[in-house]
Amino acid sequence: MQPSMQAYGKTDVGRVRENNQDAFICGRLPDDALFVVVCDGMGGANGGNVASALAVKVISDRIVDIYRDGLASGSIRNLLESAIAAANVEIYDTAMADLELRGMGTTVVAAIVKGRELSLAHVGDSRAYLVGPEGLEQITRDHSIVQAMVERGQLTQDEAKNHPRKHFITRALGVEETVECDYCELAIPEGTRLLICTDGLTNMVEADDIYALLQSGEEAGAPDRLIHAANMAGGSDNITAVLVA
Repeated sequence: MQPSMQAYGKTDVGRVRENNQDAFICGRLPDDALFVVVCDGMGGANGGNVASALAVKVISDRIVDIYRDGLASGSIRNLLESAIAAANVEIYDTAMADLELRGMGTTVVAAIVKGRELSLAHVGDSRAYLVGPEGLEQITRDHSIVQAMVERGQLTQDEAKNHPRKHFITRALGVEETVECDYCELAIPEGTRLLICTDGLTNMVEADDIYALLQSGEEAGAPDRLIHAANMAGGSDNITAVLVA
């Protein structure tokens, strides 16, 4: 029997922000499955960390409560989508009840890995990549103004990197009463790993450099190496990285 995949994660405030509005959790499920939830909060002095912490708690609690041995892929999809919907309502209601939290929201990437089968749902511009022999392959699509402009041919990928509106996202948990998430399922090939991270990493470190850092040492130390590189590049945002290997 092949060894099961492990998750290694870390978050860091970076070098500019006063508090960390990122949040994440990794955990083990029946069937020797793994789950990962990564969130990047936004809004106000307090709102971002409230939104991301709420999302991580609501989504992870629901996954742990509902996930069972032998759950079919359609049921896993329903679990992830309903967990994200529940977190959206919780954040929205909390914001509506407190003027200081009005407008807060968060990105989310929520993944379940069973064997080498990945089920993943996401909202916003936090990302998931497959880390294969050839390099990084992004498997999430940013819900951002700049990404929409790239898809319409109004910007190149290079122009998008430094665009003044690159932080503007078009979807987030908690901002409206309902939210639409993207969902995908795929097999993680042998020799391939999964990286889930916030834009505090991807805005600071080029994809080729992320790949080189992932290849350059123990898997358990990969989040530390990535965070160090983002901080060395300026650390202008909170940084979270989770490697599933």
